Amino acid sequence: MDAIAERAKKYQPKPKITYKMIQEYVEKKYGFKVHTAHIAEVKRALGLTMYDAPNATEKLKQPWKRPSKEKAEAITEALEHFEVI
Repeated sequence: MDAIAERAKKYQPKPKITYKMIQEYVEKKYGFKVHTAHIAEVKRALGLTMYDAPNATEKLKQPWKRPSKEKAEAITEALEHFEVI
């Protein structure tokens, strides 16, 4: 029975990593908050899969704001921590 349980555990999908989890990790480890737009910008720069947001608009109210180098590095490290990259 233990062998079957071990095999089943190995084939379970990884939990979905949310932006909230990334924000909490960065705030706890680095002591500053990151915006979801910054997380999306880093993911886009890394070529990671992006999904269409249900509340997306055709035209942006404000232009994209790039995250600072410090925040981008923290987000990248968080993505590595959660094994996204």
